Amino acid sequence: MERFTNLEKLPVSISNKVKSYLEELVDLYQDEILSIAVYGSVAAGDFVPKVSDVNMVIIFDRLEFTDFKKGLKLINRGIKHKISAPLFLTKEYIQRSLDVFPAEFLEMKDNHINLYGEDLLSSLNVDESNLRLYCEQQLKGKLIRIRQAYLEIGLKNRGMEALLKESFTSLIPIFRNLLRLKGLKPPVGKDKIIIQLCEQFSLNYNLFSAILKDKRNDEKIAGKKIEEVLRDYIDELDKLSKIVDKL
Repeated sequence: MERFTNLEKLPVSISNKVKSYLEELVDLYQDEILSIAVYGSVAAGDFVPKVSDVNMVIIFDRLEFTDFKKGLKLINRGIKHKISAPLFLTKEYIQRSLDVFPAEFLEMKDNHINLYGEDLLSSLNVDESNLRLYCEQQLKGKLIRIRQAYLEIGLKNRGMEALLKESFTSLIPIFRNLLRLKGLKPPVGKDKIIIQLCEQFSLNYNLFSAILKDKRNDEKIAGKKIEEVLRDYIDELDKLSKIVDKL
């Protein structure tokens, strides 16, 4: 009997690699693992081969420091093949943390593929009342860090482009949860998220879409100097933070 489920739902380019990784993982930990799932772009349908990482969460009944140490060699090999170091969590830790990380666990609940054991993420009960404050804190915090990073790398065009792409990627989960605050069910793909976000909050769609395309290496941001794009980007995030403050 096949030990793993839903492998056919993974992108073809990584399914064999992930299966091999899972086999070693389960052999290493055996009955200690309750569930294994992938989440993020690999589950959301916008995985880009050779660009995107595979994000994985492994849920244990209990965890000790020795459990982390036991997986070091396997996880290090996985990182070389763009399988990020997985989240090691316990079922009990998740239940105690739903109020602290509502956005993260809602993202996992909505966008995951269960590959082994019980699908524990689908049954999570997340109280969305914590979302507004969380989104405001995250958005304003990232805005501060972007401005600070500009002070560090503002003389380097490549540095500014990297800042745009990396910060934008990190904001996608926040954007999804802002749509939840508007009473919407967030779409899966990043393109659709951006469309709805800009419609709901009156943001500059052309700007956000250009950054997303650059992130995917479809095309470079054109028509403006990168510093001007960064300026407009910061202005839009500041505008959004003010709107969220009043929700």
